[in-house]
Amino acid sequence: MIRLEKRAEPSRAWQVAAPVVAVGLTMLAGAAMFAALGKDPAAAIRTIFWDPLFSPQFAAYSRPQLLVKAAPLILIAIGLSFGFRAGIWNIGAEGQYLMGALAGGAVGLAFYPAGGAHIFPLMVLAGALGGWLWAMIPAVLKVRFATSEILVSLLLVYVAQQIVAAAAVGWLRNPEGGGFPGSRNLARYPAASNPELLPGTGVHWGVVAAALAVPLAWVLLLRHVAGFRVRLTGAAPRAARFAGVRPGAMTFACLSVSGALAGLAGLFELAGPAGQISIDFGSGYGFTAIIVAFLGRLHPFGILLAGLLMALTYIGGELAQFMLGIPKAAIQAFQGMLLFFLLGVDVLTNWRVRLRRRREAR
Repeated sequence: MIRLEKRAEPSRAWQVAAPVVAVGLTMLAGAAMFAALGKDPAAAIRTIFWDPLFSPQFAAYSRPQLLVKAAPLILIAIGLSFGFRAGIWNIGAEGQYLMGALAGGAVGLAFYPAGGAHIFPLMVLAGALGGWLWAMIPAVLKVRFATSEILVSLLLVYVAQQIVAAAAVGWLRNPEGGGFPGSRNLARYPAASNPELLPGTGVHWGVVAAALAVPLAWVLLLRHVAGFRVRLTGAAPRAARFAGVRPGAMTFACLSVSGALAGLAGLFELAGPAGQISIDFGSGYGFTAIIVAFLGRLHPFGILLAGLLMALTYIGGELAQFMLGIPKAAIQAFQGMLLFFLLGVDVLTNWRVRLRRRREAR
């Protein structure tokens, strides 16, 4: 008989080992899935994890893309980690990402074709404000009417998608685009673009923002009284109230941080790699960042490593689709396995497996 026994305190060893074990199990399960699809599992795993970094044929392109893909994931996951640590579950970062991109892009296009060093900073502020405002909707409803921030933030993602699609075919549509949906290309508007700061590296202002967010979040969460209040709220809500933490204020604070960072990620992606508002601008970064946050153990430096790993699966997955003909859905399932196995293995942090004979069980 197999049973689970509650640990007296969480196992530190399993807290460290769980992400590593989850990645290993994901590779094994993914290899089995690829084999079932009739693909060479060893070649698939090598193409996803090895070739983007070390293949002479692909590394020159893939390595800069690693930072481009990782930056929005890290920014969004850092914001989500504040709320998750406090027990505030913002599942709608994808909507905040979209609204940040829309707000920042609208500000930039409002100045077209004028130049000026002030335009891009204004876009950055508008992007953060757009994400923040969208996050305030579940915050207000939770504090005022005790609604579930999980459901409200998630459903608002679909509202944001429709608003962005309407903008792409309506008020932000390129008047010189021959009637096709989509805004002007910001890459052709230097004052509102987010180009590479160092050619050939993939580093743009979004990468810089992600690099700054990691140490700042580490200080706030682990070396500042504000972070102590966040952690206390998540671990012991009653004790937090006795310590003077107001649940409503904590909800607004955590959703503000996550919404603003998600909005910034959307703006940097729009002004850089994406280039324009389109009807399918959403990339799923807001949902993938949830995996990144938990894979990184809600620790800023863990999120940095997890974001790079997840970005590697994006780049390697695209490469596997092109080189091996693996379906996109299979790559998405492979990425989802990371969270599945992490949650499964994470049980061993608080519980230990015990084996006993049938007679003892009786």
